[in-house]
Amino acid sequence: MNAIEFQVIPAAGAAYPARLALKNLVVAGWAGRDMAAIEHHIEELAELGVPRPSSVPLYYRIAANQCTQDAAVQVVGTESSGEIEVFVFQHDGQWLVSIASDHTDRKLEAHSVAMSKQVCIKPVANVAWRLEDVQAHWDQIVLRSWIDEKGSRTLYQEGPLATLRTPEDLVAGYLNSLNATSWPEGTGMTCGTVGAIGGIRAANNLEMELFDPVLGRSLKWTYQVECLPDVA
Repeated sequence: MNAIEFQVIPAAGAAYPARLALKNLVVAGWAGRDMAAIEHHIEELAELGVPRPSSVPLYYRIAANQCTQDAAVQVVGTESSGEIEVFVFQHDGQWLVSIASDHTDRKLEAHSVAMSKQVCIKPVANVAWRLEDVQAHWDQIVLRSWIDEKGSRTLYQEGPLATLRTPEDLVAGYLNSLNATSWPEGTGMTCGTVGAIGGIRAANNLEMELFDPVLGRSLKWTYQVECLPDVA
């Protein structure tokens, strides 16, 4: 079990704490709504040696101890990168929304997507919203991330949640894969990402933002990356 803490910021009223005793960490991959675009991306990655997914969407199980709220993380080698994703979980029977990074080893990805995700730690923010506060305008919410590149803050990702499957859809798909009807206690799931502007590349940090233009607020989180030597 990995205990992670959040400050929940409701649309109205005072903020309050929420604790997730994380037992199961799930990364929902291939979570876009446009199947033609997904197929095109699968073919692009296949040319780089990345194997095709066995199903779409695909639910990768990650060790719960790979989730962290530390502002600095360590990875082996220089060929990994992060990407912002919505992170959903339940607290006292209520669905909550935060953000996380599906940090992935891109070199290992060509051998095994599941392993490339498992070997990298998954940073998650310490703030959250109630899903019910944003559900009606979900598609208008924007995912963004920035990296430091050659000394400049560079926009790395930006796109609306309208391009991705909804949490309800992904939750239903995961439950179906388990042949279950209720969300497993202590489970958190990331919900897909938007494309990298200029291509996927490594960086020594990732600054993330989930921006709600309707309520005029953001969830933000930044983490730094230390690359450890890849020795043999």
